[in-house]
Amino acid sequence: MLFDDLTDVYEAMIDWPKRLANEEPFYRNLFARYDVKSVVDVACGTGRHAAMFHSWGLRVEGADLSAAMIARARTAFGEPRGLRWTIRGFDQPIDAGEPFDAAVCVGNSLALAPDAATVERAIGQMLAAVRRGGLVVVQVLNLWHLPDGLVSWQKCRRAALSQGDVLIVKGVHRCGCRGFVDLVVTRLDASTERCPVMQTDSIEFLGLESAELEATARHAGAANVAFFGGYRDQPYGRLASVDLVMVAEK
Repeated sequence: MLFDDLTDVYEAMIDWPKRLANEEPFYRNLFARYDVKSVVDVACGTGRHAAMFHSWGLRVEGADLSAAMIARARTAFGEPRGLRWTIRGFDQPIDAGEPFDAAVCVGNSLALAPDAATVERAIGQMLAAVRRGGLVVVQVLNLWHLPDGLVSWQKCRRAALSQGDVLIVKGVHRCGCRGFVDLVVTRLDASTERCPVMQTDSIEFLGLESAELEATARHAGAANVAFFGGYRDQPYGRLASVDLVMVAEK
């Protein structure tokens, strides 16, 4: 399963306090504007966003296809009243008994879908899970901002993980209309009798277009669709924006 073996690496390579501090004002303002009191995070990973939303007093469900990610979320945040974790793919039906006010899919999760048909099903399930007037928020890396062929190295972190002291290097690159997340994990504390253990991965992601996302969202029932180039409400530019953030109102 994608990321099941990389749960510790995923958690360690992100500066979560910095990331959430950057994104929090966007979600607070958006949720206040639409009177959001319940949220489903359909690809919650280790649960950081879901736990943040729950800390605001919202009813939250965090779901992920990775059992390892969900186990990490449960261990870190528990399952107090109003916070629920479940193992589910983002293109599977969301049955919570009552509609949510908002559904989110962030951190490039949707772009890691295997194909466009899965993206369409995922957006359809998100819109089906929210009430009339509710929101669907999708955030992905804007592939078209990357230069063709060159690796953009984004992170280099040292971390103490269960497998030992490691160095994590993460980059992204574009090859035509195909994007890749490049990951190198090297053990730093291997004994001198053997070579350090190195793990490398290059994970493909989709280059999602705003026009295609809008058409998919509207076909699934969205009444209004807006796009941003990040979490500061800046307008989206296909070649200039690092991120692509879609806010669709049902």
